[in-house]
Amino acid sequence: MMKNIRWTLLLGLLMATLTCLQAQVPDLDEKYAAELLKPGTPAPDFKLQTPDGKTLQFSDFAKGKYVVIDFWASWCPDCRKDLPEIIRMYNKWHELGVEFLGVSFDMDKKQWMSCIETAGIPYPQVSELKRMNQSDVAKAYGVRWIPSLYLIGPDGKVLVSTVLSYKIENKLYDLLIHEWNEGKEIQGDSKFFSIDGSKGKLSARLHTPPLKPGEHCDLVILCHGLNADMFFPLMTNIDVQLLSYGFATLTFDFNGHGESEGKFVDMTIPNEMEDLEQVLAYARDLKFVDDIALVGHSQGAVVAAMVAGKHPDDIKAVVLLAPASSVRDDVVRGNLFGIDFDPLDLPDSLVLGNGIALGYRYLKTASTLPIFETAANYHGNACIIHGNADRLVPYTCSEHFHETWSNSEYHLLNYYDHSFTVCPYRPAEITNEYLLRVMR
Repeated sequence: MMKNIRWTLLLGLLMATLTCLQAQVPDLDEKYAAELLKPGTPAPDFKLQTPDGKTLQFSDFAKGKYVVIDFWASWCPDCRKDLPEIIRMYNKWHELGVEFLGVSFDMDKKQWMSCIETAGIPYPQVSELKRMNQSDVAKAYGVRWIPSLYLIGPDGKVLVSTVLSYKIENKLYDLLIHEWNEGKEIQGDSKFFSIDGSKGKLSARLHTPPLKPGEHCDLVILCHGLNADMFFPLMTNIDVQLLSYGFATLTFDFNGHGESEGKFVDMTIPNEMEDLEQVLAYARDLKFVDDIALVGHSQGAVVAAMVAGKHPDDIKAVVLLAPASSVRDDVVRGNLFGIDFDPLDLPDSLVLGNGIALGYRYLKTASTLPIFETAANYHGNACIIHGNADRLVPYTCSEHFHETWSNSEYHLLNYYDHSFTVCPYRPAEITNEYLLRVMR
């Protein structure tokens, strides 16, 4: 019981440290969305022309529905860059009754229509064919920068006003998550147990979907990051989505973490690899399991990549989220998590900002860790996800894995931090969709 309390407090300290670091990422809304209408404001009505000359009245179009308004223009590079993301959001959320409307500040109708066709924009478009600073609708909605987006509720009031598309999606998930998961209820059995690890017993949980006698399924092993545990929010979100689609999942705490045995100060990446190899051996012996995938975040992603390289024939797919492969370079140059030390005379321990200490062996083994040399032996399916606003691990780490693995795909998410806190549903969705595609 006391261990639970201590770990909860320490995890809280870690999250506070991460939050502080991620707070360095600027919120572009503070600069570019200051004049947009605030949540709770009634959305102004307007009448504008569609490309084919018809009149669209917003109040009729939006009546009783959630509506995303995308203010944009074909001449705007940032708008064109954001269009694929808006189209992806439309393809997902329109199925749940969310309407999308593009309001363009194009002045050249042919250029506007050409961009709509070339980009394959599937949702309605309207325009005054005026400059933004001359547009009545821009003035009514306080638009001074594009792209700007609004989410309007069924009551006709503003829910979100932003220049960042992920804020729209995050709100839609919060509002419609139950509808989105309808028909995908989690079923089956869960059991908590222990597995022998490198430093003692590992706390683990296996969830098995309903299976008929002799029926098999695929299993996903999830590997949390440094100083987290199997219930870290990002990993839990991924776990829940995988369970909803009938995957078996195996989650566990690395040594010195969560409920597993061992001391945190004795933890190293090599002995975490031993932990995962023991978990993998357990999974291979499960008679109902067909193929196995590994999903890892941060340090857990490095461990997953290296174990996949050591056991390539046992792994069908790997998903890495913000893999912290910079750890070797950080130790070699003598600065880890912003803490300076002498790399030629390693300290007995390195106390992190949350009061927890990494041991000498961690630093020593990390300084010579053959991360990419080992991972290169894996040639299977791989998906790598990173945020370009990650201030803990540069996204070039993910680019390196993508270059190392020829059979990989790479997702760089705009404005996402190390733990993907801006919209944790998105990396879970990418992970889930990828594994569904390559394992079934």
